[in-house]
Amino acid sequence: MERVVAHVREKWNDPVVNAPRIFATFWSFVMMGANDAAYGALIPYLETYYKLSYTVISLVFLSPLVGYVAAALSNNAIHMHLGQRGIAALSPGFHLLAYIINSNHPPYPVLVVSFIFAGLGNGLADAAWNAWIGNLANANEVLGLLHGFYGLGAVLSPLVATSLITKAAWPWYTFYYFMIGGTVIELVFSVVAFWSANKHDFRKRVNQTHLEETPQQRKANNMKEALFAQPAARVTWLCATFLLGYAGIEVALGGWIVTFMIRVRHGGAFASGMTATGFWIGITVGRVVLGFVTPRIGEKFAIIIYLVLAMVFELIFWLVPQFYVSAVAIALQGFFLGPLFPAAVVAATKLLPKHLHVTSIGFASALGSAGAAVFPFAVGAIAQVKGVQVLQPFALALLIAVLGTWLLVPRMPKSNE
Repeated sequence: MERVVAHVREKWNDPVVNAPRIFATFWSFVMMGANDAAYGALIPYLETYYKLSYTVISLVFLSPLVGYVAAALSNNAIHMHLGQRGIAALSPGFHLLAYIINSNHPPYPVLVVSFIFAGLGNGLADAAWNAWIGNLANANEVLGLLHGFYGLGAVLSPLVATSLITKAAWPWYTFYYFMIGGTVIELVFSVVAFWSANKHDFRKRVNQTHLEETPQQRKANNMKEALFAQPAARVTWLCATFLLGYAGIEVALGGWIVTFMIRVRHGGAFASGMTATGFWIGITVGRVVLGFVTPRIGEKFAIIIYLVLAMVFELIFWLVPQFYVSAVAIALQGFFLGPLFPAAVVAATKLLPKHLHVTSIGFASALGSAGAAVFPFAVGAIAQVKGVQVLQPFALALLIAVLGTWLLVPRMPKSNE
């Protein structure tokens, strides 16, 4: 007779050690959001400070990709040898290194290299905390809050940076003094909260879930199984492709919106900077609010609705050449883009066996980060020739591609509790 193992999902506050860990991951995502949204606010000033073209300045989007790839390749090994405690120390450690370099306003090539370390820090935390929370009870809601805190950091970042530069007349690099302070808090919170989550704790969790799997699954190499063995490979690649396009849209819009509003909509520096804040507020509110809606109608159908509505507001943004209409449209577009990343992570956890979650979500997050690097860089390269108004058709084309990818994702069970 076959043995059946019942797997009861942990909650955000049960066992009790999970509560401080949840709050540590929330702060980690605040810092990740602040890191990613800073590019868009700082680009006009980096361009002036270093006297560079759109194409060369766009390298700040491209270089974090190296860090994300390194994170994807090493994430599972770090979990196996250091546990979640290793991620809790290394991720903010790499952030801190990058921000100390940036705060010293180094030559531009050094600045580009420093963003590799920022990308490595983001990549490690992104995969680890998404995979962990994706396995908790009420994953949609908790992931919505997690990514809502990412959005909070992304809201505060351009607001602080723009205010420092345009109102206080401080140099752009002083923004990174604040990032250093926030990262020190991240390092302390994370290490204390995850101190007991060592390699033995992680291996025990993985081995428990293997009781529910076949001998072939237990023997398989995780990365090979996730990328090349069906049906897991189909899910991994579709989710990765979805996040590739989604992150490309999010960071291209967030990264170039300030320049677009200044150069194309002829807005003032401060007002244009605030449109980036509006976009990230939309993403934040969308993640929190729609995170409670998504599980009630199902991830598959919900994401289709959100993408169609995002396209509608993208068309309004593109076709109505008025500053305030554009500002409202970009905020509403952010609202419907917000829940896409957490919903895709939940879909992956529902469709994949647990021993593949860190590997598959790590790979998907890395490919998503490739989108966050390559597509904004592509906008900058094309804008050098055609002007920054290429942002709008570019974003619409990506939205259509992302919708097409999502339609290929297998149907998933409505509840995974």
